[in-house]
Amino acid sequence: MSRSIGLAHIIRHDDGTTSGVWGIYTLQSAFQPIFAFNEGKLSVAAFEGLIRPFRDGEPVSPMTFFSTCPVSDRLHVEALTRTLHLLNAGACLPREPSIFINFDPSVFTERTVAENALRETRLVLHEAGIDPRRVVCEVTEQRSTSRETLFNFVAALRGNGFRIAVDDYGSDDSDIGRIKELQPDIVKFDANWITQLMESGAGFALLRTMVASFEDQGIRTVFEGLEEGWQLELAEKSGASMVQGYVLARPELAPTSFHVFGKDKPEPAVESKPAAAPAHQPARPAKAFGRRVTP
Repeated sequence: MSRSIGLAHIIRHDDGTTSGVWGIYTLQSAFQPIFAFNEGKLSVAAFEGLIRPFRDGEPVSPMTFFSTCPVSDRLHVEALTRTLHLLNAGACLPREPSIFINFDPSVFTERTVAENALRETRLVLHEAGIDPRRVVCEVTEQRSTSRETLFNFVAALRGNGFRIAVDDYGSDDSDIGRIKELQPDIVKFDANWITQLMESGAGFALLRTMVASFEDQGIRTVFEGLEEGWQLELAEKSGASMVQGYVLARPELAPTSFHVFGKDKPEPAVESKPAAAPAHQPARPAKAFGRRVTP
């Protein structure tokens, strides 16, 4: 997407944030914090950019929006969403945490297409005042049309100073061998997969082994989609580096309130242990591995 076409889809607001327009949809950025474990506490390590489409002022699911986009438009739409996230991150997020944004390797089958997309991303980063080293590019290894395309694109991302995260690991046909060859900086575990593993002793043992294997290779791990306190507790016990999910913080539309995590204000420490059940609810019995039901 050329610079002129990209700007044609951007709307700038008085508060410094931006939104986008694509056909009948208005697009807004939302950001969700990613927390790191640190001596029994949780601190904000990064934010993930998430697109939030609206039609006639009403929210529409991202899946619905993307399903209406022709394949020929996918490259341009994804470039637009990344542009929004980076501009909004520069306008309303703290200056220290990393920023996770998505790249779909399957649309970068030609070298010139990838080069143009990365050139555009560098220009947006310059405008937003964001150091490329803060950017973590999420790629899904299964979506690449070929192994060569995936590896070449990841190499191009690294060449531009970005870090690499493999998203949705454990879903579909994820390949641990492919991960070892890619050597990403971060692996994000698929939410449904880790929940299933947490529900049995054998599954949790496998999860801990995989986390340890990645960490030994210098690959940090993220458990995403955590919604309950018991999942958070087991995530810490597994040795995962970082966690993300509604149990900690929901995504917020830009401009967010997350500036409170910046250096200008003290960051509230979050206990990594789940809170006690409210008095009006019965306390959940302790379980070793999640939600197994005793016969």
